[in-house]
Amino acid sequence: MLRFLWVAWLVGGAAAAVAVAVAVSPWWWFAAAPLLALAALAVADVLQVRHSVLRNYPVLGHLRFALEDVRPEVQQYFVERNVDGRPFDRDTRSIVYQRAKGTDAEEPFGTELDLYEPGREFLVPSLAPVAVPEEAPRVRVGGPDCTRPYDMALLNVSAMSFGSLSANAVLALNTGAALGGFAHDTGEGGLSEYHLRPGGDLVWEIGTGYFGCRTGDGGFDPAQFAEKAAHPQVRCVSLKLGQGAKPGIGGVLPGPKVNAEIARVRGVPQGETVVSPPYHRVFSTPRELVLFLARMRELADGKPVGFKLCVGSRQQFLAVCKAMLSEGVTPDFIVVDGAEGGTGAAPLEFADHLGMPLTEGLLTVHDALLGTGLRDRVRIGASGKVATGSDLVKRLVQGADYTNAARAMMFALGCIQAQRCHTNTCPVGVATQDPRRARALHVGDKSQRVARYQEATVKSALQIMAAMGVDDPSGLHPRMLRRRLDQRTVRSYADLHPPMAAGRLLDGPPESWARDWHEADPDRFTV
Repeated sequence: MLRFLWVAWLVGGAAAAVAVAVAVSPWWWFAAAPLLALAALAVADVLQVRHSVLRNYPVLGHLRFALEDVRPEVQQYFVERNVDGRPFDRDTRSIVYQRAKGTDAEEPFGTELDLYEPGREFLVPSLAPVAVPEEAPRVRVGGPDCTRPYDMALLNVSAMSFGSLSANAVLALNTGAALGGFAHDTGEGGLSEYHLRPGGDLVWEIGTGYFGCRTGDGGFDPAQFAEKAAHPQVRCVSLKLGQGAKPGIGGVLPGPKVNAEIARVRGVPQGETVVSPPYHRVFSTPRELVLFLARMRELADGKPVGFKLCVGSRQQFLAVCKAMLSEGVTPDFIVVDGAEGGTGAAPLEFADHLGMPLTEGLLTVHDALLGTGLRDRVRIGASGKVATGSDLVKRLVQGADYTNAARAMMFALGCIQAQRCHTNTCPVGVATQDPRRARALHVGDKSQRVARYQEATVKSALQIMAAMGVDDPSGLHPRMLRRRLDQRTVRSYADLHPPMAAGRLLDGPPESWARDWHEADPDRFTV
């Protein structure tokens, strides 16, 4: 009843204002026009059937939607503390921004973290620190079957596709990689001119859609692959099995988004919807996967070849290791993506509930390769919320040889964590194909920021290692990272996750690994 009285009042007020404007003075139109608009809106709200809130609270109900629209901004700028924001807290974002700009990333008056909170981790400083190395070490990627190894930096640009990112964002990232001497993963969206033009080193990622090396029916085209893998900027090739944000799910690129440029880069028809299946067509068993990696390396003329995954089943990964042993073929690198997610938009259920977090995934892969005697042939990259020097060192302690960062690199480009990456309305021109929005991202300035951020973060990692008494990542050990279990109990990672002895799985697996090891089948992906 009240809603009808409210609508009647608005309509009556608008009618009265119009009558006065006509009979008395045209100045009354300044009151009549807004009242007419509100009255029309009120009537429309009552008559529509989509929103119950608007039917019961015409006009006023729109405040609910307005407040919902600004809620993320209010949360980020006025509610969250420096240390409790998600996915990245304000302190972490500030460190990236400051390092990208070349300013001091320092804070006075002590930490804001609760150091006694269960789950808190800390690195162990030494009473005998060493000098910080003048040059950052690099990681030689290339096993015994690789004839053209690549020296990888400790921190690189993780996979982000052109199409997800704007052309200017890709240009700035690759220019930054060229300036800083680190690698840039193309993402699975193909090898575009924006990846190639600046001259930075590339890791060309191939996903289930085989974009850039795709046959007409969506299969893998060896000739196209070989042609593009021969490009001198392509230093490594990565086969994407899954990603942290959405392991085990494919993707759909709607036809209206497939413009002429994206169609050319991806090798698909313009204007037609493109489906990336959740599975690969070129293999269906661990053995076939390993043999396909060998074929990719041959087609790439001996360049390093690896794969990326978000670990789910330890048994399935052990099956891949058994296939490597059986065929005598190993990838040159494996990138472990954490379930912490990344730049790719994903269904909430996938982002929240599927896959191992990076710590467990990284330890699983590291131990499995150690236990099968393959660790010295395969380099491990870690990707998942790596943003600071301490993040980098922790991942090296846990078994990684190098790290990749996506969202932190976006922060260096100017990303403000608006979380509109999938809407084409990115306010800073990073994750959009809208030319007006993308124009805001100045390639020259942002590429310098990317290079400065990477250099400063690696330098921070080296300073932390030096404070721990280590001058090279090879000196790091699991006992150097501690985790608080409760108010009184702290354990090192050497205690929490005892390191696997080299070849232990072959000699007789530990009890906790025995079932997974015995049931792992190189000819079947079973859980």
